[in-house]
Amino acid sequence: MTIDAARRAHEIELPELISPPRRLLKHPRLMHHNRLAALVLVANLAVLAHGLGRGGWWTSGGVDLRALSYATLGNFALGIVIRQQYVINLLFRLATLAPTTWPLRVRWTLAKVYHFGGLHVGGVLAGTLWFLALVGGLTYHAVNGLGGGASAGTVAVSYALVALLTGMVVTASPPLRSRFHDLFERVHRFGGWTALALFWVQAVLFAVATGEDLATAPSVWILTVITFSIALPWLRLRRVPVVVERPSSHVALVHFDHGVTPFAGSSTAVSRSPLLEWHSFANVPAPGRPGFRLTISRAGDWTGSFIDDLPSHVWVKGITTAGVANVESLFTKVVYVATGSGIGPCLPHLLAAAVPSRLVWSARRHRDTYGDTLVDEILAVQPDAVLWDTAEHGKPDMVRLAYEAYAGFGAEAVICISNKQLTWQVVHGLERRGIPAYGAIWDS
Repeated sequence: MTIDAARRAHEIELPELISPPRRLLKHPRLMHHNRLAALVLVANLAVLAHGLGRGGWWTSGGVDLRALSYATLGNFALGIVIRQQYVINLLFRLATLAPTTWPLRVRWTLAKVYHFGGLHVGGVLAGTLWFLALVGGLTYHAVNGLGGGASAGTVAVSYALVALLTGMVVTASPPLRSRFHDLFERVHRFGGWTALALFWVQAVLFAVATGEDLATAPSVWILTVITFSIALPWLRLRRVPVVVERPSSHVALVHFDHGVTPFAGSSTAVSRSPLLEWHSFANVPAPGRPGFRLTISRAGDWTGSFIDDLPSHVWVKGITTAGVANVESLFTKVVYVATGSGIGPCLPHLLAAAVPSRLVWSARRHRDTYGDTLVDEILAVQPDAVLWDTAEHGKPDMVRLAYEAYAGFGAEAVICISNKQLTWQVVHGLERRGIPAYGAIWDS
């Protein structure tokens, strides 16, 4: 499509908003991520009701510390395992098994699989609250000499855990996480490892005090699962060579060829200091060729340093992990909407052409910024793509551009890869008009 045609898209009428009850469910605060978190909390309220009633967890004779411990670790296990890379890929695999002959409304919901982070949030929040109840119970037993595993060592370790968990929950709050992301990441990494070690100490001390067999104690088995889930990505840590192109001072194209060819739509976590910070980028495998590329744009201190001081090697860990754009296979046709370096996650799907697609890409001087090779590669598979040059034409109305491409192409869904504000603008602008739309939710 020409820019003139794209300009005309700004003049088309967008569809009417869907009915108020349905529109309410499309509000960002009611997105599936938050619904899943709420579901976990509601399930825990049901467990709490059982404990307060027939379960008899709180009586005049003391507190059922073992039940509170299981509730704590069970929720933490959910919150941690759901973020494990193999589990994430399994969730995407199961969700995208549905054929395109299924009703669109069903596929629309299945494609929200990437909101699984709501289970992480709900599990961790519920686990923290159960742990606070457990610490209260331990303190009550210790003060009143009721025993039941409330030794001085167990109580001391538990209060150290309260401090750690509080710091992790506070730094994970959206305002602090977005403003101090490096702090959030380090508190979660080192605080999480320390907390895991203290949970092991607590479990052993509690088992010894109560005469429980460590080999059969449920807490030990749950902690084993949690520990393995956390350790597994680090067991695949390796330092690999890279070849880096810099088509402009804004972008680096990083080429990997260390015996791994990831699937289209996956991402790889890379680092130059593996204990301090990690950054995930979309893999861009080329059909029929080994290896893959990453597109890294200047968007902060780390990416700026990377582009200015190109490395010869980087660290990678874990396995390649499915991303939001993998939901494309649930639809007969899709529209990709990208701004700037958001083209990176779209590119592997455009090249693979597994699902018919149409691209709308808004960026500043595409060829000067990303290089002729990359732009020509895109146009070779997307000759009708809309490439909007913001330096020449200003910022477009992306909702209207997306809708025009969606309607003109006869697509079933729109996938947007952009910054947080524009992604939510496009996704919710379309969903409130009854159009399936997807984009990152910045839940990690």
